[in-house]
Amino acid sequence: MSSSQILKGILEGCLLSIIAKGDVYGYEMMEKLNTYGFTMVSEGSIYPLLLRMKKEGLVTTSQKELPSGGPKRKYYSLTGKGREELEGFKEKWCTISISVNNLLGEED
Repeated sequence: MSSSQILKGILEGCLLSIIAKGDVYGYEMMEKLNTYGFTMVSEGSIYPLLLRMKKEGLVTTSQKELPSGGPKRKYYSLTGKGREELEGFKEKWCTISISVNNLLGEED
């Protein structure tokens, strides 16, 4: 299994977590992911995910003008359903990560 296949499974939860901290636009999400070490994620991989999350009612979008002028940016916000999804992801991630760490930590 490639790292990109593994990453696709957890990227949605990570994006929900970033959005939960405050309204954020797409490129800003990329910067935050990079800060946390997700350097292998491209912009092209998050926008389809954000679109799907919007269709599923996990996030909403709003257009906001920049204080310096220029074009408006699309900001993402979590919905109540998105917060529930994030909590579910946290629980699943905790269980999975403990199990994997236990397995990998076993000595033969």
